[in-house]
Amino acid sequence: MAILTILEYPDRRLHKVARPVTTFDDRLHKLLADMTETMYAANGVGLAATQVDVHERVVLLDLSETRSELRVFVNPTLTWASPETAEGEEGCLSVPGVFDKVTRPAKVRVRAQDAHGNEFELECEDRLAVAIQHEIDHLDGKVFVEKLSLLKQARARAKLRKRHMERQRGPRREPAGL
Repeated sequence: MAILTILEYPDRRLHKVARPVTTFDDRLHKLLADMTETMYAANGVGLAATQVDVHERVVLLDLSETRSELRVFVNPTLTWASPETAEGEEGCLSVPGVFDKVTRPAKVRVRAQDAHGNEFELECEDRLAVAIQHEIDHLDGKVFVEKLSLLKQARARAKLRKRHMERQRGPRREPAGL
C-alpha cells in the first residue's frame, strides 16, 4: 500500500470528470487499498479517486469514530434526492483548513457497486447523505467551495496559496543574535 498525493484546490485536475470503472481487478483493489491508507493518514472521512489524480468513479467513506466502517462506492450515482434540504459545515482534504456551510438535499438514494462489481442501493441521510453527495461532486469535477459565494471562493484560494508558499519556504528561522 502507498499514501497517495492529494490534489489541492484550485488544481485543474480536480475538475476532470471521472469515467466509469469497467474492470474489477487487482489494479482496482490496489487503488482502493492505497486510497484507504491515504484517507486515514490524512484524517479524512471520505476520498474520491479524482482527489488523488485517478479519474475513475471510485469513492471511499468512513464516518465512524473508530475507523472501522469503510464503505466502498464504485460507479456511484444518485437515483433520488429529497426536496428537503439541510445546511451543514463541510471541509475537504483537497481544500485543507477551509470549512463552510453548504446546503444540500437532506436525504439521497445512491446506486453503486462494491469492490467486486456487485450492485447495491443505499438510502442515506444526515452525515452520510452529505458525504456521498460531496464525494460524487468530486467525480463530476466539482469542489465544495464552488458552491460558496465568489468572495468565499477567493478567500479559500488565497488561504491555500499562502499555505503553499509557507510550505515551500520551509520553517521560519530565527535571526542570529547580535
